[in-house]
Amino acid sequence: MSTKNSRVAVIGGGPAGLMAAQALAEGGAQVDLYDAMPSVGRKFLLAGRGGMNITHAEPYADFVTRYGARAAALRPMLDAFGPDQVRAWVAALGVDTFVGSSGRVFPTDMKAAPLLRAWLHRLREAGVGFHMRHRWLGWRENLPLFATPDGALTAPADAIVLALGGGSWARLGSDGAWLPLLQAEGVPVAPLEPANCGFDVAWSAHFSSRYAGHPLPTVAIRARDGAGNETRKQGQFVVTAGGVEGSLIYALSAALREQVKADGSALIHLDLLPDWSAARVMDEVCRPRGARSMASHLQSRLGLKGVKSGLLRECLSAQEFADPARLAQAIKLLPLRLCRARPIDEAISSAGGVRFEGLDKLMLQARPGVFVAGEMLDWEAPTGGYLLTACLASGLAAGASARAWLDARP
Repeated sequence: MSTKNSRVAVIGGGPAGLMAAQALAEGGAQVDLYDAMPSVGRKFLLAGRGGMNITHAEPYADFVTRYGARAAALRPMLDAFGPDQVRAWVAALGVDTFVGSSGRVFPTDMKAAPLLRAWLHRLREAGVGFHMRHRWLGWRENLPLFATPDGALTAPADAIVLALGGGSWARLGSDGAWLPLLQAEGVPVAPLEPANCGFDVAWSAHFSSRYAGHPLPTVAIRARDGAGNETRKQGQFVVTAGGVEGSLIYALSAALREQVKADGSALIHLDLLPDWSAARVMDEVCRPRGARSMASHLQSRLGLKGVKSGLLRECLSAQEFADPARLAQAIKLLPLRLCRARPIDEAISSAGGVRFEGLDKLMLQARPGVFVAGEMLDWEAPTGGYLLTACLASGLAAGASARAWLDARP
């Protein structure tokens, strides 16, 4: 059987599923794409609401390391469809891109909708059929089974690509309901966990009510992962009513999550003035302040005020705050304990999923002819274009593997 004589079901209408459908349609397969939602690409569109971050322009050797323990497994897919190829593909859809000051790559209009419209137009021209409100339920007589507005039905398929997303943002379709279905088939899976997520902190009622929603600009965090390895990152995050969230927290979320799992909580240390040396901070704090309060002294000499000053009050005792030497040390190394990760449905993405050890070129060893792509796979990455790039790359790889498998069948 060749790809051109085959019918393939792609289940899941996010970036990975759409890319798998593109690869299969370009190979001549009749492709049917199924999704539980009324329309495709809902999480893709939401991610682009504040500016569609497509990929990242940092050196490729550094780019690959952002996938941590799964970098080696993803490397062949990223080699075939990495940041440069993503930008070329976007350009071929008629969308120009630019590199922001942080190295992140965006469409010139910063929007996701025009890119998705152009992509869907191309897929329809290639013959891809779209079937909405079809929720995958597993198999019946080796055919994919769906719940639809017209009742349960099976769909013809010589091969299947599963691209059902992870476990975050269930209202947009990524609810992780597929995991027990695959477990029942003997597929090895890792539990789904929150990634790029916030964490709870036991704030006092006073601090929470006064500073919830306040951003912390230009700070650094030192943290350890479950294995005890220390990391330090600089950036920004936001205080919430019950904890912390934002880009700097998300960048460390994997290490923090593992520390919580290992120790029951995660201890981080904040550097409130990362561009100042410890000696300079000590010198300024210890200068005579006369009749001024310590809070006024900190604002005058170090520019510390607002939520940063509030954090010092929150995390130090009155005696420590009044001790210049102890206070200066805390400004550069303020301990803050994180109680737990926020629920997975609040997370930007999820970790866990189908283990690579149960796959052969993205095909389930327990289910020949069934391929897996995107966030269903057991990997995670920080925000910054890494998530989308790997979803696209794995979708393309799953589609290519399905084509090769179909072509090799008698």
